[in-house]
Amino acid sequence: MGSSARIVVIGVGNEFRRDDGVGPVVAALLRERAEDRALVPNTVVSVCDGDPARLIGLWEGARLAVVVDAAHAHPGAAGRIHRIELDAERLGQASTTSSHGLGLGEAVDLARVLGRLPERLVVYAVEGADSSLGTGLTPAVAEAVEPLADSVEDEILRHLGAATGGER
Repeated sequence: MGSSARIVVIGVGNEFRRDDGVGPVVAALLRERAEDRALVPNTVVSVCDGDPARLIGLWEGARLAVVVDAAHAHPGAAGRIHRIELDAERLGQASTTSSHGLGLGEAVDLARVLGRLPERLVVYAVEGADSSLGTGLTPAVAEAVEPLADSVEDEILRHLGAATGGER
């Protein structure tokens, strides 16, 4: 597989802002699971604070980028997961309500202008309840971590099945 077949998973967030740390927690779980069973070859799991330039650097040249981030929704339901899939044709229209000052939408817009978008971007946005200073996820968001990690792994396998013309 060449670099164009690279898959990246990016856990976005700040572990010191309670539920905003869900992305890094999911990334840590995926790394932990990889100790027992290897990830798909050419898969990189990273953590990012949400800075658009860092996000672009992590997903540049990837065939698939999966981003896990906390989100605000009003009215919200803590722990509810939203899946947003964007391919190259729709990436320029992306918009999410990130829990960061500059969000994923800005990173997508900047990457589009610079010609540095991944071929396909899938965002898992998890509604949070508490983004105050402190560590540890609220119970509802913590309960979403395992199923979310499962969803990310399934996403990668579906992508590989589609790329090879097979079903997984």
